[in-house]
Amino acid sequence: MEKRRMVIYQVLPRLLTNKVLANKAKGTIKENGCGKFNEIDAKALQSIAGLGATHVWYTGILEHATCTDYSAYGIATDSEDVVKGKAGSPYAIKDYYDVDPDLAVDVNKRIEEFEALVERTHQHQLKVLIDLVPNHLARNYVSDALPEGIKAFGADDDNSLAYAKNNNFYYLPGKSFVSPAKSASGQQWKEKPAKVTGNDCFSASPKVSDWYETVKLNYGIDYSGQTAADFDPEPDTWLKMREVVLYWAAKGVDGFRCDMAGMVPVDFWRWMIGEVRQKYPEMVFIAEVYEAELYSDYIFKAGFDYLYDKVVLYDGLRAVMESKAAASSLSACWQRTEGLHNFLLYFLENHDEQRIASDFFMGDGAKAIPGITVAATMFNNPLLIYSGQELGERGMDAEGFSGQDGRTSIFDYWGLQNFALWRGKGDWSGSELSAEAKDLRDFYRKLLSLVQEIPALNNGRFYDLMWANKENICFDSEKLFAFLRYDKGQVYLIIANFDSKAKELKLKIPSDAMDLSGMQSGLFYTGTDLLNINRNIQFPAIIALNGGLGCKLLPYSASVYELKGSDMA
Repeated sequence: MEKRRMVIYQVLPRLLTNKVLANKAKGTIKENGCGKFNEIDAKALQSIAGLGATHVWYTGILEHATCTDYSAYGIATDSEDVVKGKAGSPYAIKDYYDVDPDLAVDVNKRIEEFEALVERTHQHQLKVLIDLVPNHLARNYVSDALPEGIKAFGADDDNSLAYAKNNNFYYLPGKSFVSPAKSASGQQWKEKPAKVTGNDCFSASPKVSDWYETVKLNYGIDYSGQTAADFDPEPDTWLKMREVVLYWAAKGVDGFRCDMAGMVPVDFWRWMIGEVRQKYPEMVFIAEVYEAELYSDYIFKAGFDYLYDKVVLYDGLRAVMESKAAASSLSACWQRTEGLHNFLLYFLENHDEQRIASDFFMGDGAKAIPGITVAATMFNNPLLIYSGQELGERGMDAEGFSGQDGRTSIFDYWGLQNFALWRGKGDWSGSELSAEAKDLRDFYRKLLSLVQEIPALNNGRFYDLMWANKENICFDSEKLFAFLRYDKGQVYLIIANFDSKAKELKLKIPSDAMDLSGMQSGLFYTGTDLLNINRNIQFPAIIALNGGLGCKLLPYSASVYELKGSDMA
């Protein structure tokens, strides 16, 4: 498969290769097991690449706070009242220069095992993305792997000051930190003066809903407003974070998914990305930003390659999929981000969002076929697939910290049956999966192969057909969404049916769309469904122009019709 489009496959190594399925709620690593770097082998990577991925986002790589004791290896232990779950949050980083010891077969060689994973991944023509967590770090940040000549975060802070430009943290002088959680051992985390919590909580007693296990980093902004932002010369945190990025770049990492990038100043990103690209010009930076009004700033001012599009397309698609909005509302979604499409990362699942197949969303992974087809084929931008999404993983376990919330826990040690069946006896062929999971994975493989191989779907133009069918009584715009993709005479018609019922329709293609795409009103067209879901179509172009071409779509389905014209007999 020749790949021309960025498709990111997100993997939590802790879960992917875990062979233990004991699944005891709040279980330890000894009870519930944990996946390892070394177990993401050539067969696993071949299977991921064969799905259509170009990048693997390894989530939870950097060493983070945990309840597992690694003191025998010189790693500081953490207090349970500042750790979420037994395994801990992958976003409460304890050492920016080290990897999670849970993921190593030999803890003493954990960095070497990660480096070998990077090399294996590259051997399968896959690029490596990891998380950069710049907004906050763990309360018990202890860098035991700190490179020579680099000082630890907070080492030179004056903690008698609430704010100082070159302090790495913000402080609450005279106050002691009080965790909202209790430690089973009775030993509570002691911190005085208290540091400001990662989600900008300036209380020494954060709530359970706060990111109480983390500490906010200072990028030169005085949140009290007493002094103006000061970025010249660069604050100390800027310099330290640049060194973190360069460290991992030197180990072969190809890019960073930048956690909560919208909480870190645009000025820092512009400077840091520019600095890194002097040495690594191809380095990829993806920003997690949840304010649509900031999209342009983080793309054009900060210099990010791509941004999460959660608040526009994800939210819009989910509303349509759940019958809370009309399919026609998707037109307003793409119009809202006009001019930015190629910079947006589309997705229907990631570690933060509820699983499609959960009882909180669609209840069945196959019901996402229309949604993921629209997300994958509308534009030429990157697509994210969360591991297990293509298997219909439900996320309905009550693992421990997060409970039964429709998400696969990132805080707990756990094993997933679907991953075990996909792995099988080690061939990662999926032969042991259920028939439903096999069918769904085959659909994703087919869809991703189309967007990789068809120029119109990875470098083509888009034409929204909804406006031309707004008054069309034979086209249900509440449940149907249709558009064209075209490139150099190749034309593809995509229609998605978000309804639980089959839909018969007549779709009008206006003369403007025909002119732009290269269709000719005097020709007879056949449409082959390249997804092999719905019946093929055929129609004279003049009928599509006036009364509308006819077709029937199955419930919760979509078709990518390849249109080919010929002279009418």
